Amino acid sequence: MSADLSATTSARRAAMVERLEAEGVLTGSRLREALLSVPREALLPHAYVRVSDPGVEPIEWRLLDGAHPDDREEWLDLIHSGESVLLQRDGERLDMLTRGPVTGGNMTSMSTYGQATVEALQTLQLGPGQRYLEFGPGPGVSLALAAAVTGPRLAVGIERDGHMAAFAQHSLDRLGLGATVVEGDALDGHRAGGAFDRIHSGIGVPCVPPAWVELLATDGRLLTTLTTRTPSWPGQLLVTRTGAGGVEAVLRGRPRGYRPMLGYRWLNVVPMRPRIKAEPGVPRPTRLAPPPDDAYGFWLAAAYLAPGLVRDFQAETMTIAAPDEDSWAVAGPGEDTVRVHGTRDVWAELEDVHARWVLAGRPDTYRVTVPEGGGAQHVASGPGSRALAWVLPPLAPVPHQTTTPCLPEHRTEKAL
Repeated sequence: MSADLSATTSARRAAMVERLEAEGVLTGSRLREALLSVPREALLPHAYVRVSDPGVEPIEWRLLDGAHPDDREEWLDLIHSGESVLLQRDGERLDMLTRGPVTGGNMTSMSTYGQATVEALQTLQLGPGQRYLEFGPGPGVSLALAAAVTGPRLAVGIERDGHMAAFAQHSLDRLGLGATVVEGDALDGHRAGGAFDRIHSGIGVPCVPPAWVELLATDGRLLTTLTTRTPSWPGQLLVTRTGAGGVEAVLRGRPRGYRPMLGYRWLNVVPMRPRIKAEPGVPRPTRLAPPPDDAYGFWLAAAYLAPGLVRDFQAETMTIAAPDEDSWAVAGPGEDTVRVHGTRDVWAELEDVHARWVLAGRPDTYRVTVPEGGGAQHVASGPGSRALAWVLPPLAPVPHQTTTPCLPEHRTEKAL
């Protein structure tokens, strides 16, 4: 790398860090130093940019090559923007990509939204000397940051895609951080690795795999996204092994979450948009004004207690659909009216969940029982008859497949 380009990328990293600090996202000094020292350009040497509009098939892409002078400024802006960077289509090899227009395919690997990476590593309270394990590291950005904090030979990633595992390991080796990427299925854990102080999953799962809990050292922390069939309202689960050897887990709603494990089929509202716009539904009065987006505790409960719903975040007013029942609800006009369509009264279900959430004390967090060795994982907002409660779905019904569905609009991120 030339001296001029090195100075440019250092300045971009500094600006990125200043932005994260100004937004109140970045607070830790060790992670700050890691963000300043780890060159993102070495881990994200190319990027796909979507050219066609949402919902248009086949999708039109453009591949930016960071080494090409005509792409360099756009590429540098993108990889330091904090946005998710698209890296791989349909599990392709990453050493033979061609710059320029590309048609079709779905993204199977990408970097994480920068704020989510920082928040995850800070939630884990990562520090020097800790053994760190990451499931689904993708191109290895968060793994590289973790290695910069923990020290060499302490950070390991488990990556199912062989092409991506080789790509990430090559990049990490060039940086000399002493991080390792192992090809394997994250759901099987990493039994050969012993116990880990910090475990981060960049893969959304319906419940915590028992193999993950077994890997958690005393006083260890495990962080993962809990995924449902909707990408709209993800949950973040923090599991801690106490000094006494027990396991405690807290679930909270978040604005974004990681993509689900391979084979997990999300609901999709995009094909329904033309019909919803043409026929928003029959108006009726409602006792529930559209809840705010940051009422995460409510929306998380709705994902489980009114399953099968998905929100269209591109709609002008709050629009929530049940694709399997060909039903939807469109808020408005006004706060006391809603339009409903189909056999399933989507808004009535949300009214019911909201009323129960209010009676439960408007919880923001939920306790989860995670039995050692497996078993049903129960969620509850607290004790008593008014508490909200449900059981997490098991892993077994989720089939495996060779490709992953394309990233839906908003609300989701893929791990680094």
